[in-house]
Amino acid sequence: MFRFLRHGGLVAWALFAGIVLFAGLSAALLADAAEVRYERDVTRMVFNDNLEVLNDIRAEVGAVSDSLGKLATVPEARPYLVVSIAENRVWFKQGDSVLFEAPVATGSGKEMVRDGGGETWRFETPRGRLVVQNKEVDPQWVPPDWHFVEAARNRGLGVQRMTRGQTIALPGGAVLAVKGNEVVKRMPDGRVVPYGKGTEGREIVANGNIVIPPFGTSQRKYPGVLGTRRLNLGDGYALHGTNKPETVGRSVSHGCIRLKNPDIERLYEMVPVGTPVFVY
Repeated sequence: MFRFLRHGGLVAWALFAGIVLFAGLSAALLADAAEVRYERDVTRMVFNDNLEVLNDIRAEVGAVSDSLGKLATVPEARPYLVVSIAENRVWFKQGDSVLFEAPVATGSGKEMVRDGGGETWRFETPRGRLVVQNKEVDPQWVPPDWHFVEAARNRGLGVQRMTRGQTIALPGGAVLAVKGNEVVKRMPDGRVVPYGKGTEGREIVANGNIVIPPFGTSQRKYPGVLGTRRLNLGDGYALHGTNKPETVGRSVSHGCIRLKNPDIERLYEMVPVGTPVFVY
């Protein structure tokens, strides 16, 4: 190399300088990429409430200030929601200003396993960063399977799923059937008696079982349970009202965030679709 530089003249020195410059730029780019990836990972940990890991990283790099918290800040110009599971409270904020706050009910944390094994449901409010995806007035609740399993256990009954085209024989010669979007009782004389809309606590019972109606039927839609307004967060989770205001302020829900109806109605008018929601 030294012989090449000594005898190569200006061309050799120019090539050598180019190699050194390229190596320096490559190192800088790699360092910049690592820093961006580090900031992304730290932000993700903060939003997912994984602060224990974050604190370990801060200790390793010798960070003694809370400057890393700036990586997860929300722009002051944009309002956002914050939900505390521990305090059972929601705040609608813009910068440091609190525009609205109210008590809420959050997930109980209980777990339920279907009889005979199989499905397991854990009733927790998800932590992290969510977004208000859409809003509804007077929403109807379409209860998942776990509602019927839970209702059956509370009443000492079994569970039977019903599908379209299926009939369930009843004592006396009557049968349960689906006609259009209604579960009906077809009597031996041909009369058809609709069951009416689904109601919490008044599920269809046949032969010692609570019947799980097909999706799309009136008996699988419960009005009033979710109160007067709903802010959907995706994956079945939402901020919504309730027909049980006495539960607000406690950890008793199946994962959603419940507010009293006057509070959700006010929040509904204030919060636009796309609003960030931070749950911790």
